[in-house]
Amino acid sequence: MPVIGLGGYFFRAKDPEGLKSWYRETLGVGGGCGKDETGESSEWFWHPEPGPIVFEPFKADSDYFAADKQVMLNLRVRDLDGLLEQLNALGIDIITKDEWDTPETGRFARIHDPEGNPIELWEPPAS
Repeated sequence: MPVIGLGGYFFRAKDPEGLKSWYRETLGVGGGCGKDETGESSEWFWHPEPGPIVFEPFKADSDYFAADKQVMLNLRVRDLDGLLEQLNALGIDIITKDEWDTPETGRFARIHDPEGNPIELWEPPAS
């Protein structure tokens, strides 16, 4: 197969620059975050750590995230508890449910960006 990974995630926003800043400052996601294999960063690229990516269509009537949203961004995290403390200190609403967490899949929490887009935070199980 010629596809080797996710190359980008593009979505519409009412305030693109404001939302871009929110993701960068709040979650460390977006251009200028992380470093490439030579230790360099770029304002255009985010260099996440290598790891698994789930690519999964959901049924149209799924209640796993809001019916009025077409997509949900899932971000792989390290130290979910520490991140949730930081987000809580910023006044960001956090949703957790015991049934989301399993030893096989890891732990999950849900937040929303300033425009209401759902973001699932995923801490994979320890290997």
